[in-house]
Amino acid sequence: MGPAGAGVQRARKARRRHAQGLRCVVDAMLYIGHTSCQWRYLAESFGPWTRVWSQFRRWSRNGTWAQALTVLHAAARRQDGRAEETPSMAVIDTHLARGASNGGFTFDDRGGPYGRTKGAKRVIAVDVTGLPVAGVVVPTSTHENRASELMLEHLTQQGVTERLELVLVDRGVTAAAARALGRDHDLEVRRVGWDDKQPVFRPIRHAWRVEVAHGRLGRSRRLAKSFENTTASATGWLQVACIATTLRLLSRERARRRPAALAP
Repeated sequence: MGPAGAGVQRARKARRRHAQGLRCVVDAMLYIGHTSCQWRYLAESFGPWTRVWSQFRRWSRNGTWAQALTVLHAAARRQDGRAEETPSMAVIDTHLARGASNGGFTFDDRGGPYGRTKGAKRVIAVDVTGLPVAGVVVPTSTHENRASELMLEHLTQQGVTERLELVLVDRGVTAAAARALGRDHDLEVRRVGWDDKQPVFRPIRHAWRVEVAHGRLGRSRRLAKSFENTTASATGWLQVACIATTLRLLSRERARRRPAALAP
């Protein structure tokens, strides 16, 4: 057998090995995301933890999680009765997560208010339904201007900007940067926020949905702190949490509609 034949045989063996029980591997990742279980303490029923870890690492690097979130978000919009699978409006916001003591070199720089926070900056985009459209993680020192730019680039790569006309951002994004982002992506980037500061939460039309989304994602214990060593891994866990949130909504809606469908 020549080198080409040997390569094909190795590829087929790899596909067979990873195809078996792949649902169990995904369940293990969702379990870790929800409970923050350490890799080596993963239950034996999920299989070898090394296999789950290697698959998670692979999917975090090649964009599989991002693609899965895009597909599930479109399904959620269809189930919600939306005419189109992609949104015409999105809200982008960031959330600071403090780094754990074993955080990697990626997050060693400081940022946030007064430059005192050491950790990760999670950037998510939601549509009018409040469900996450996409999520990425950057170092804390990344400015809001750059974080919003990276998110818009990510949304473009995922193919969800075809109908996008309006993007809401907070006032951490400068007016000049908002105008530049609007010109570059051919849409309106609008800064929202209250002019007067008050010690109470006051919702802003549509923009409050991203705050609710951050709160839902916070139920994922893996996101309690930034435990990751790379931005790719941190982004992977953020996207896993977004996927879990979407799956819970889809399952609840289907369970709610099932009795009506079975009624005589």
